[in-house]
Amino acid sequence: MRPPGPQARVRLVDVAAHAGVSMKTVSNVVHDNPHVSPAMRARVERSIDELGYRPNLTARRLATGRTGMLALALPEMDQPYYAELARHVAEAAPEFGYRVLMEQTLLSADDEHAAIGSSQNGVVDGILLHPVRLTPEEIGALPRDLPLVLLGESAPPAADHVMIDNVAAARAVIQHLVDAGRRRIAFLGTVVDQLSDATAPRLQGYHEGLDDLGTPQADRCVLVCADYSVEASEAALSRALADGLQIDAVMCREDRFAVGALRALLRAGRRVPEDVAVVGWDDTEPARWSHPQLSSVAPDKRALARAALRLLHERIMGYQGAGRHVLVPHRLVVRASSQPAGDGGDAVDRRTSSRG
Repeated sequence: MRPPGPQARVRLVDVAAHAGVSMKTVSNVVHDNPHVSPAMRARVERSIDELGYRPNLTARRLATGRTGMLALALPEMDQPYYAELARHVAEAAPEFGYRVLMEQTLLSADDEHAAIGSSQNGVVDGILLHPVRLTPEEIGALPRDLPLVLLGESAPPAADHVMIDNVAAARAVIQHLVDAGRRRIAFLGTVVDQLSDATAPRLQGYHEGLDDLGTPQADRCVLVCADYSVEASEAALSRALADGLQIDAVMCREDRFAVGALRALLRAGRRVPEDVAVVGWDDTEPARWSHPQLSSVAPDKRALARAALRLLHERIMGYQGAGRHVLVPHRLVVRASSQPAGDGGDAVDRRTSSRG
């Protein structure tokens, strides 16, 4: 059979004729029916590839009740952590039989509600959501049969949720800095009138790590930033240094803040790491290209994406059990910004305890 012309839409009947099989067999392959033999599946898939057949999503929804599409709703797609996580989700989704629609919520409760609505209205089969404005109570009030998996640091018990152990990771940062001889360690930082779900456990781990050392409250410093930008973190540390703050290390809530810390220390004439060590969070691309390269807490983003997709696929396929909370691995990647004086060489992975 000659393939349809370049302007013609390839239909199920075209694939069936090309492969020399029935339309029912092609439909079974497209819908991943497990009873199709491997040889027959390979034969049909060759015809699908040669003809460039793409299933009609409307027809698929009518036939199966599903679209084969997922939504990934993240606060800010231009931030390195979210961009890197989105790539891992998009790469892994086809393994579960899905494609991904990206949605940006821009720290808006209305946009988070709208993203959830796309799943409730049947536009997508389910949603991976990193909530910022929606409260656990609002999320807990959503229908139990809504295929939803939460990313980030906070979730109600009834919801599926994937995250790392932020408290343990922060304590590991403190231990690393202490092992490197640091004693006056600042936390950069909180944001004015906001203690986000990401900041709170990292700040808790900071205090717990210092509690273990018997560090008095007077020797601790939690810096407050105007917002979540590099400029705001730079300004916060610069003001503190100008006011006489004496520190030898800074633990930062994210890599953006760590970049701000590097800029503030450079302006103040402080050497990194000789005078002040700096550790970031999320191990994003800026950490690997800054000067000096940043030590950073590295969530396993690939494992996070796959765990979230697995939970969501199970919900879509009918799982209606209790909410599942999965911790994925993380590690502390030690680079030049926090290495002890005289300790050169490549970055070292300092793995901390985690469970999946």
